[in-house]
Amino acid sequence: MYVLGLFMVAGGINHFVHPRAYVRMMPPYLPWHGPLVFWSGVAEVLLGVGLLIPATRVVSAWGLIALFIAVFPANLQMAREPERFRKIPKAVLWARLPLQGVLILWAWWYT
Repeated sequence: MYVLGLFMVAGGINHFVHPRAYVRMMPPYLPWHGPLVFWSGVAEVLLGVGLLIPATRVVSAWGLIALFIAVFPANLQMAREPERFRKIPKAVLWARLPLQGVLILWAWWYT
């Protein structure tokens, strides 16, 4: 739980440090890219911290599962438009898709 929790906190903080990278991942059909990136970063930090606290662990794990499902379209967008992410190998972009399933199972472990 500590690894996943700290991983999520670090990822959430990265939303505030490099917001443009996350905005670029957003599918064009979603509105309010900037606010969505901000609030997903907040959610990652809060849910990551919540995973570390026994009293909030289960609720946070379910929240992470929902978050992993919610961000899947961004990962799919990256894989479908690799020319927009030239610094990332195409194989890595596609590998991110099943990784979401691994993250969901990892979070589910704490429910």
